[in-house]
Amino acid sequence: MSITNNFRAIVVACIALVAACPPVNANPASIPYTPSLDVQSMDSLVNPCEDFYEYACGGWRKNNPIPADQAAWSVYAKLHHDNLGFLKTILESASSAVSRGENLQKIGDFYGACLDEAAINQAGLTPVQSELGALSSGISLRRLPSLMANLHLGGSGNVFFALEAAQDFSDSSRVMAFVTASGLGLPDRDYYLSKDDHSQHLRDEYVDHMSRMFAMSGEGAVEARRHSLIVMRIESQLAAASLTRVELRDPRKLNHRMTVAALQRLSPHFDWAEYFSAVGLGSIREVTVTQPKFIRAFDRVLGEQSHSDLATYLRWHVLRGAAPNLSAAFRRENFHFYGKTLRGQTEEKPRWNTCVTLVDQKLGDALGREFIARAFSSEQKQATLRMTSQIEGEMRRDIESLSWMSVATKREALSKLDSVVNKIGYPDKWRDYSSLEVRPNDHFGNVNRATKFEIRRQLSKIGQPLDRTEWMMTPPTVNAYYDPQMNDINFPAGVLQPPLYDPALDDAPNYGDTGGTIGHELTHGFDDEGRQFDAKGNLRDWWTSADSKAFDERAQCIVDQYAQYVVVDEIHINSRLTLGEDVADLGGLILAYNAWKGQVAGTSPPNVDGLTPDQRFFVGNAQWACENTRPENDRLQARTDPHSPGRYRVNGLVANMPEFERAFSCRKGQPMVRENRCRIW
Repeated sequence: MSITNNFRAIVVACIALVAACPPVNANPASIPYTPSLDVQSMDSLVNPCEDFYEYACGGWRKNNPIPADQAAWSVYAKLHHDNLGFLKTILESASSAVSRGENLQKIGDFYGACLDEAAINQAGLTPVQSELGALSSGISLRRLPSLMANLHLGGSGNVFFALEAAQDFSDSSRVMAFVTASGLGLPDRDYYLSKDDHSQHLRDEYVDHMSRMFAMSGEGAVEARRHSLIVMRIESQLAAASLTRVELRDPRKLNHRMTVAALQRLSPHFDWAEYFSAVGLGSIREVTVTQPKFIRAFDRVLGEQSHSDLATYLRWHVLRGAAPNLSAAFRRENFHFYGKTLRGQTEEKPRWNTCVTLVDQKLGDALGREFIARAFSSEQKQATLRMTSQIEGEMRRDIESLSWMSVATKREALSKLDSVVNKIGYPDKWRDYSSLEVRPNDHFGNVNRATKFEIRRQLSKIGQPLDRTEWMMTPPTVNAYYDPQMNDINFPAGVLQPPLYDPALDDAPNYGDTGGTIGHELTHGFDDEGRQFDAKGNLRDWWTSADSKAFDERAQCIVDQYAQYVVVDEIHINSRLTLGEDVADLGGLILAYNAWKGQVAGTSPPNVDGLTPDQRFFVGNAQWACENTRPENDRLQARTDPHSPGRYRVNGLVANMPEFERAFSCRKGQPMVRENRCRIW
């Protein structure tokens, strides 16, 4: 439920303005309703003190098998799918409307062109033929900077490294250029380095996939195989120099600010001044290099590999980046590896699903305005803001009462808490797409131009004042996040729909679900990563050494607990990777429970469906995490996902809460009652 921005990897709008936007369709299909606590999703035959997750979610898991086009299926995924269906009705009307404004024209034509598979198939490889042709005869190191700049600006793949605009770790008000590690075709460095049979099998499959793609681009079988092995060799060198997922969670390991001259000394084979000039940043003098060791490895690759081998690597990433938007044959091959082999999906998503998702990604604010006008009321916004304020009040009381934290550190923590900005529903100001050209019959061109538009928009921030009103998610997104450098929590309207937030039900499940999520995001400001940033979002150690040690000791309890849980086969949770999310899950649930108790104080909520109010709180919290996953996806997530599986995001929490033990009359020694309970916040 959080996102990060590389170290990371992540509202007070004018209601009258939104209401003034006339709907494209006066009666679009509504988002299907599911209550936030559904007794049909439970399995009452399971003892909640033995396996609370199965008790709360057993019925849901039985009745919601994984669709063929999905790697996993969950309450979040289902709501995301339902939101996409709702957006589909908006886009269908926008694409066929005779009279429409600029935003509707752009989202409608973008969607319509994406659906035109006949035109996309007819184009074949033509959209990237010129880029591939320019690389067919090899490249010189002199040409490489301008060539890579064009590829980066065009979104053809972050070859070798990525260039990003981000807040300076030491001065969050400053936006500067970040050079980050990139350029791998497998999901993580460990896929290249692990010696187990499964990893070797996936490497072989990846080489076979590249061979087929190269052959589809016109190469002979022998040449295609040789080129695939070249790419694997180069990517393996880069992977060996990359930080692990756990290391990437430590912002201090990524905070390497240096002059462009120092960067040039770090990788002398690459003309950085020429590269920055080609991307329109010729005047910058300072950058943050998140992984200097990786950049040195990049330089060794340039010095050791032949020019033709470098061109082969670039050609692969042009092909890989373009494949999802090329003809059906390329899309099928791309899906075969990245969907079926890596995640276990058996079918591609329907075309409409892909196209709606693309519009949301590329024209998110234009589509988001239409979503907000139909699916998010001022009452929902105000209720969420009230709940957020209550939970922040509980966080204040919690910090003030901590026995293990000194007065000096508490003062800093409370200052940070008071500085948190709450963004609910949608951004203060909508993005302007007037300079972006969208054509009705040019799918690949539309994606390419929209990608360039966003990349240039991001890079234009470098050296400019920080816009603290900006969001990193679109309004229909079914997710939420805390940004430690902005020090804000962000809840898009998409995640504030039933069954995650349900105004038709009582407070107990809503505080359990949405309240738990609010508390989760707030706690991220004080988890093992977020606690390293101060009230202004600067990377600064504001803890006394004794308090820091006390925090680490309490966090170790959570590390040890989650390390015991098995994800799939013999693979356990990497609890150092999931620590931040596990801390936020537990802290968020405790804060939400206390806020709910304050909300209903002086009242006597009735039992409903045979459940007491406290039981409804915990079941409401658990049911957001109901899910089914494929083994292939489990293996991938265990390596790359900082979140624990849903089962342990439920059972791991309640086992630490005496309130749960009392609510369900559990006994000492039962699985949902830990002898040595963990708690930080």
